[in-house]
Formats: sequence, structure tokens, C-alpha cells
Amino acid sequence: MIRLFARPMPLVLLLVFATFIPVMMAGVRVVQIPAGLLPPDGLRLGAAPVSHWLHSLAGILFGLLGPLQFARALRARFGALHRLSGRVFVAAGMVMALSGLSLLVQVDSIATPLLEIARAVFSAALIAALVLGILAARARDRAAHRAWMIRAYAIGMGGATVALVMFPIYLITGAPVTGLMSDLVFVGWWLVTIAIGEWIIRLAQHKEALA
Repeated sequence: MIRLFARPMPLVLLLVFATFIPVMMAGVRVVQIPAGLLPPDGLRLGAAPVSHWLHSLAGILFGLLGPLQFARALRARFGALHRLSGRVFVAAGMVMALSGLSLLVQVDSIATPLLEIARAVFSAALIAALVLGILAARARDRAAHRAWMIRAYAIGMGGATVALVMFPIYLITGAPVTGLMSDLVFVGWWLVTIAIGEWIIRLAQHKEALA
């Protein structure tokens, strides 16, 4: 099991699988927002269409480029492409975090304070992880750079991938999770995703120590 997640290709495929639903949903919103076709449950986000659209577009780029950034073959064979896509990845992460904070300010919340606080904290954490990743790259500390980028990806996509939990619950119970329980699941899964990111970092460090 440990070897499976330590190998680069299974990790990339796992990330693609985990982020497929949120990336697809963000793609739909990128079209819906300028066309004025948001569903009823998303109409309140019409109060901040620019922030909502930027958040969705940045989420697509961040979600798609993340797995590619962690592919060893891309880094080894196409270094220039890796650096270029890395810059886009960082820019997308920054836009996603800042637009997320903007949405918290501009849009009336229907969530509990727990989730709103978590979104603010994780948005700030995403910005910090990206900045530290950039500083590590400039210092040519590849291990630290990779670790901070993994943390950034886990933070940035943690909330979006909650669909992997919510959808099975809906299939089992026949009703969506709502209210405080929904927010607890949301924040809990976000923390689990971050913990998985830390686990992957430790596995990579362990593998390098044995090499």
C-alpha cells in the first residue's frame, strides 16, 4: 500500500480521480456565470459574479495542473514546461484563494460560522503555502518546494473534493447532508485531505532517505 502511493504515476492518477468532479463542476460554472444560467441554489453567488467566475476558472487550472506538477516524468523530461505550468499553478492558487476570501465578504452566507471561519483560514493557508513554495524553489531546495506545493494542493482542493464523501452519503441515505452536520463533514474532510498530503510528503522523504 505504501509503495503504491509512493510511486509517481498512481499518485497522479489518484489526484485526477479525486479532483474530476470539482474540476468538472467548476467548468460548468465558468459557462453558467456569464450566461446568467446559475441554478437556483447558486443564485446568491450572483452578488459577486466576477469573484465567482475567477474562483471557478482558477479552480479549473489549479485542479488540472496540480497532478501534472507532481508527475516526475514531466519534471525530468520537460523542465521548462514544468516551470511554466508551475507559475500558472501558483497564480491560479493565489487567484482562487483571494477570490474565495472576496466571496466570503460579498456573499450572504448560508453556512455556519464554523465553515466560514474554516474557508478564511484555509484560504490564508493556501496563500502562505504557495509563497513558501516559491521561496523554496528560489533557494533551490527541491524537497521543501515539493512539500509546500503538495500542501498547497491539498489545502486548495480539500474543500472541493468533499463531493467524494457527500455523494456516497446521499446515495445511502437518499437525502443530502445539511446544516451543522454538513459543515462538520466539510471541514472534517478538508482536514483529512491535508493530513493525506502530509502523509505523502513523509513517504517521499522516507523514500529519499533510503535512496
